[in-house]
Amino acid sequence: MPALNATDTSLPRVIDRMDADRLRRYREYLDYHEGRRGAPPARARERSLTFNYARAIVEKGVSYLVTDHHSVVTPADAAAEARTQAAEATRVLEAVWEANDLERLDVETEIDTAVLGDGAFKVTWDDLEERVVVTAPDVQGLFAWWHPDDVYRLRRVASRYTLDAEDAAERLGRAPKSLAGRRPPRVDVVEAWTVDRFDLWMQGDLVESRPNPYRAIPFVIYPNLPRPKQFWGISDIEPIRGTLEELNRAYTQLSLILELSGNPIAVLENVEEARDIAVQPGAVWEVPEQARAYLLDLLQGGGVRLHVEYVDLIYRALHDLAETPRIAFGDARSDASGVALQVELDPLLRRVARKRLIRTAALRRRDRLILDVAAAHTGRAFDRVRTEVAWGPVFAHDPGMRVAPPPAPPPAAPAAIEPTPPIEARPEAAWPQPAPP
Repeated sequence: MPALNATDTSLPRVIDRMDADRLRRYREYLDYHEGRRGAPPARARERSLTFNYARAIVEKGVSYLVTDHHSVVTPADAAAEARTQAAEATRVLEAVWEANDLERLDVETEIDTAVLGDGAFKVTWDDLEERVVVTAPDVQGLFAWWHPDDVYRLRRVASRYTLDAEDAAERLGRAPKSLAGRRPPRVDVVEAWTVDRFDLWMQGDLVESRPNPYRAIPFVIYPNLPRPKQFWGISDIEPIRGTLEELNRAYTQLSLILELSGNPIAVLENVEEARDIAVQPGAVWEVPEQARAYLLDLLQGGGVRLHVEYVDLIYRALHDLAETPRIAFGDARSDASGVALQVELDPLLRRVARKRLIRTAALRRRDRLILDVAAAHTGRAFDRVRTEVAWGPVFAHDPGMRVAPPPAPPPAAPAAIEPTPPIEARPEAAWPQPAPP
């Protein structure tokens, strides 16, 4: 990776030479997700089947991972000021979640993260609307520098994207000098952020350089699943690429066999010349003596069953490598108990747990940036609060299916007590007699 130089005015040219392998992987993963990759090469006059299992597995994993989640703010200590800050921070986060529709944004970002292997958020301030803005920039345009001994501590982030010429002039407040005399339809823009400075390039020229108003890099970049000791992560598609290609190849081969069986081939033996041989109802073939004619049966001997069994093996390997059992797609035994179903889903549950550890750290960092940006522009302080992320259950629970405790038995009726007859009604023999002297 090129060395970091805070005074480098050729940053756009530097990032043009950076991360070529990472960007190539991104393009490949997007092709798999869109169904443009994974099919066997088709020969002339033959079709090639492509079943987009990559998209199905990615979106199924996202549906289990991103359930009902929200931020929880707690005071850092028991002081009254900390409690006041926590209440105000809760209101700020709720307003930002609603204004930016973060629940929808998190789902879209998670799909992108699972496909590419990396995700990102950007937190800034909108001067016109006077509010915090949270976006999810394309990681294909992000470049990062980090501390040599800690890949999780960012030193600099560069963001590359394009704008319309009018939007670029509006953002800068004037037309860039590099656009004098010409107006290209799109303008290449590069932002560079450090803790201390913000630099802006347009069409390769440095057009703005000023102190960072946030005193923090306003990006949260996190991996889908981590590579040990590396900054960029692992895509959900990476471990299943081989099985996707082999599965589509096996499906294509089986489809061709079935197509040929539905349109049988006529085989003639000991025939030097043949004309008017048609495979159709009522057709009459005239063949010479000692000749033999028959239809080629590709399904005899159970050959198709071998292909089906092979497809099942690949299918099982696909689900094993994706850690997404078939039961996650609704293929469950009707006689299995709830505990048995949860055991079968255990690989997926553990994968969700690993991802939630990473997402929790990223969302906490995003909440911290939201509060810091709001504090910098509103004058409020949020330095005595902590934020956590509360995740909803992976499985939805039906309140009506909860097992109610058995009703308490009714109180036992008191035993009947025979009334004691009044003293005057007792017979004389029942009176106590004095003891003899």
